[in-house]
Amino acid sequence: MDLSKTIIAKSDQLNADDLLTGPRTFTVLEVREGSEEQPVSIVLKEWPRNRPFKPSKTVQRILAYCWGAETDDWPEDARMTLFRDEKVKWAGEEVGGIRVSHLSHIKGQQKIALQESKHKKTLHTIHPLPDAPATTTEPTPAELATQVVAALADATTEDEVREWGNRAHARNLLDVEVDGESVRDHVTKRLAELAQGGAA
Repeated sequence: MDLSKTIIAKSDQLNADDLLTGPRTFTVLEVREGSEEQPVSIVLKEWPRNRPFKPSKTVQRILAYCWGAETDDWPEDARMTLFRDEKVKWAGEEVGGIRVSHLSHIKGQQKIALQESKHKKTLHTIHPLPDAPATTTEPTPAELATQVVAALADATTEDEVREWGNRAHARNLLDVEVDGESVRDHVTKRLAELAQGGAA
């Protein structure tokens, strides 16, 4: 029995908890004007039309930076990989939220530093996705494993690495090879790097 279908939240939008089982890649079908509180609603081809993705200001800024501020000019069949970031805060507490890790129609990695609080900026790294539309509603194990390895490289704490390792375990990705090594080996290597206080 696939629990990923039974744990979908009852809501009028895509929620971070809908991504508990791991990142998912979606195709942008339509962008609508939302409410004053949530001004942007992105209808996703692979998700119920009545539950659009309502991006946070952080994600809106990333999309504007990578695809342009005018949504009518966004690329056709634009695709994004969304994941649940446990570190996203609300009212000062870590409650989890939706972040974007990959976008189609960008040339190479895009890095953008965004204000997280009055005195702190966070660097967001966005990785490129193939421009061609996905042939399935779910990314392949190889695609998911590649995304996990990219996220491991960006991880700055051991807790982040372990969290991505747990996500890989939940999707049976630990033995999938990326660049000649299993995801399990990538997790172990990144933990060792951080324990030594260094980066790859």
